[in-house]
Amino acid sequence: MNFIKRAFWSMKAKKGKTLLQLIVFSVICIFVLSGLTIQSAAKKSSELARQQLGGSVTLQVDRQKQMAQQQKDGEKRTFESTPISVSDAKKLTSLQHVKNYNFLTTASANAESFDAIESSDASADNNSGGSRFQGGGRQMMSADISIEGVLSTALLDDFTDGSSKITDGRAITKTDADAKVAVINKTLADQNKLKVGGSITVSSASDDSVKTKLKIVGIYKTTSSGDDQAQHFSFLNPDNKIYTPYTAAAALKGSDNKNKISSAVYYMDDAKYIDSFVAAAKKTSIDYKTYTLTTNDQVYQQMVGPIENVASFSKNVVYLVSIAGAVILGLIVMMSIRERKYEMGVLMAIGEKRWKLIGQFLTEILAVAVIAIGIASVTGSLVANQLGNQLLSQQVSSADDSQQQASGWGGGEMPRGGGMFGRHSSSTDVISTMQVNVSLNDLLILGGIGIAIAVIATLLPSVSVMRLHPKTILTKQE
Repeated sequence: MNFIKRAFWSMKAKKGKTLLQLIVFSVICIFVLSGLTIQSAAKKSSELARQQLGGSVTLQVDRQKQMAQQQKDGEKRTFESTPISVSDAKKLTSLQHVKNYNFLTTASANAESFDAIESSDASADNNSGGSRFQGGGRQMMSADISIEGVLSTALLDDFTDGSSKITDGRAITKTDADAKVAVINKTLADQNKLKVGGSITVSSASDDSVKTKLKIVGIYKTTSSGDDQAQHFSFLNPDNKIYTPYTAAAALKGSDNKNKISSAVYYMDDAKYIDSFVAAAKKTSIDYKTYTLTTNDQVYQQMVGPIENVASFSKNVVYLVSIAGAVILGLIVMMSIRERKYEMGVLMAIGEKRWKLIGQFLTEILAVAVIAIGIASVTGSLVANQLGNQLLSQQVSSADDSQQQASGWGGGEMPRGGGMFGRHSSSTDVISTMQVNVSLNDLLILGGIGIAIAVIATLLPSVSVMRLHPKTILTKQE
């Protein structure tokens, strides 16, 4: 194994070239390791976010099919809501990966034992004795309170994103399913001097004779300002929104809505199981000619979008740096080998085998690779942290710009959660930082890539030279 000794003697004698190879190889290893660790950190961050945020699937009436059928039957297309039976909705709650669920139904009501917060235009109409009409001369529904029936208020977007918060009392939970209780807005409570433990009475907007007495169990505060229509209609004012169990809201809509809901939302324990949940749900006996399942992992996708872009970029960095590194090192080794033709000719002339000469060159570059990998393992984490978070901040900034440009409805379809009783939020927090740490697995992969680069960079230039006859090499050298 004299070629190993010769390799180290050669490296010592040619310190300048050895140092150049070490610098180039170190830079390659640092960037490759940075790309690998950024990928690992991005994967861990996105997996954690996916598990924490999960995703949701909503069971609701298929309005497109409904309107298409109306058109097919020659009927005038109208906006109708087909309620879902609670028994059907419960069929999906036992499916795998359902972490939680919520039953929702909405109703319009009028305040009986208290005064609603009046909107400016609505107040003017009342004072003038007039009534508000919609296109075609049809009078709009008279209501000043919106009722949102739920199974749990804690699962609603308004409460999970912090725009609404319980300030006194408690939230509505699954244990309140059959109770006549309510959570009311703080502004409404203050105006009417209502407190937790008190009661309010509301009547159905469609039938004044249907009245419900609700016990106040909680008071909430909201930062929502509603939409522009709130100034025209009191029931659109967010201060006039009252949360009740879904059974209480259904009761205000009449006996036909008993044990029925407007929609059911199923929350997954992991967003990646949404498709499998939908597949399993479609095997149940629910009538999917009438109803549809709408998937929603928008929050997760928006949150991890920038970090996934960084992971994709870092993956490309690994490929490009590895290929470019192999080429650059190959050229350096080729130049070194060409300069050492005479040395090779002499060694082969005295009987040294060709594979030992290649082994000598390979030993030299592998020794450099080991040192370069060691340098990368020490400095790679720092570089990867700086590079990864810089790239991530750029992606977050780009995502924010895109989100601002896309904000608003823009004449398109009303987003899910918007509308009369819902709220659409275009603002979602994204993962803006990530902790990048070098793992043993990253170092092993780096070692494999480094050795592969060293072998390729050595063998390819060596092949052409090894084909030469020692006599030819020495003759040309003379």
